Amino acid sequence: MTQDNTSALSGLASFVNLQELLVARAQQGSTEATLTFEAFEVQLGHAMRNVENELKTIDLARYDIDADAVIVGGQEWRKCLADQPKTYLSASGPVTVSRNLYRPGDGGKSICPLELRTGIIAGLYTPVLARQVSYMMGHMTSKETSDLFVELGISGPSSSSCDRLPKVLSTVWEDHRETWEDALRQHECVPAEASVVAVSLDGVMVPDKDGQRDAKAKREAAKEQGVSKQLSGPAGYREVGCGTVTLYDEEAKRLDTVRYGRTPEYKKKTLTEELDAELASILAVRPDLELVALADGAEENWRYFDRPIYANATKIVDHGHASQHLKAGLGAYYGDKSVEGRAAYERLRILLRDQPGGVDQVIAELSGLVRKMGGKRLKRRRKLLGAELTYFKNQRDRMAYADYQARGLPIGSGVVEAACKTLATQRLKRSGMSWRDGKQAILTIRSLQQSNRWTPAWGLLSGHFRVEVIAVRKRGHLRELT
Repeated sequence: MTQDNTSALSGLASFVNLQELLVARAQQGSTEATLTFEAFEVQLGHAMRNVENELKTIDLARYDIDADAVIVGGQEWRKCLADQPKTYLSASGPVTVSRNLYRPGDGGKSICPLELRTGIIAGLYTPVLARQVSYMMGHMTSKETSDLFVELGISGPSSSSCDRLPKVLSTVWEDHRETWEDALRQHECVPAEASVVAVSLDGVMVPDKDGQRDAKAKREAAKEQGVSKQLSGPAGYREVGCGTVTLYDEEAKRLDTVRYGRTPEYKKKTLTEELDAELASILAVRPDLELVALADGAEENWRYFDRPIYANATKIVDHGHASQHLKAGLGAYYGDKSVEGRAAYERLRILLRDQPGGVDQVIAELSGLVRKMGGKRLKRRRKLLGAELTYFKNQRDRMAYADYQARGLPIGSGVVEAACKTLATQRLKRSGMSWRDGKQAILTIRSLQQSNRWTPAWGLLSGHFRVEVIAVRKRGHLRELT
């Protein structure tokens, strides 16, 4: 730091207060200290943040423009208000700055060159604080985020402002989503040891206010029609779609995963487009990778995998889901608590997984059990067993698990199931929660965080809010300000 800078710093009231605190502390002997170390640490942090705030106030003022007019995006804006103070929130606390405002010639809302040039977000947040709040909101509620700043000793954002920020950022992200997602992919490399790329698709039901409204309307309509039967399905819930693109090495060890989460949408349109683009970008540089489509037995998932890009893919039904269906079928025959049934399940589960042609033997044994079940008393259980048998017959061509393992392919969709839990369930299904317009913002943040894309993605977001401003001086000439 130069002598001039040191002199300027020593003139700050906050710096003087910091010096006084340090001098007073130094003059106290170890047995004479009136402050505990904890109290001193709190006071020191407060004093340091005050220095930060005063320095930020001075530096923010440098970005203001005092001119007759400014040009932003090719449009001229004329000064309408001068020296208007405003308080912004920073990572060290609030800072208040006087700035000039400009309005277009035909009237309308004003702009603030200081905010545009520094990249102030949502008219309130400095870029660093906006990133911190957004990151926290990916993990915590708005109240918890606000409370955390208080605990850290920072006079920061309120719960309501924490709630608004992700929505502002999500609107911007969605406007540029395709371009920005492509930019993120271009800066990533496919590991040389990768031999398999697997795509998985799934969903999870989350509490939804629109879903609750629709469920209420259906209940009222049913009541008017005199229908007392309860409507099937979880009332007030809608499905969040989750998708993953995962790279594996030749031993089926997971190398990297990109995760996507999208709010309820017809045929998961945006989610499937994202998966298509992600897969195409990988195959463009590594066409030698073996492609795997991996999901549970839901028909909707397999309709997606009928796309041309998956024409040469190996399609696998998740072994875990297959095992659940096997257990349900055997439970229908033997009973859920039968020792004999549990033994049969363990034997057939391993056979299905490890024995070539194991699915055919499972189908044969379940068929034999169906034939053994007769009589009206067992009709319901026989129907359940028959449904599970049909499941294995329909999915037979996607259950050659011994062959898949021999080829080093994954046989479990645990990655996308984990995505459903970590992207959606852990954050969107906490006690008392119900969502409307805010859930995509949270899903986007969490998807970027869990895909190791948060830092480059934030660079794209924060850069969007920094805008070039050109000042029009009184003499009429233009000077570009960067």
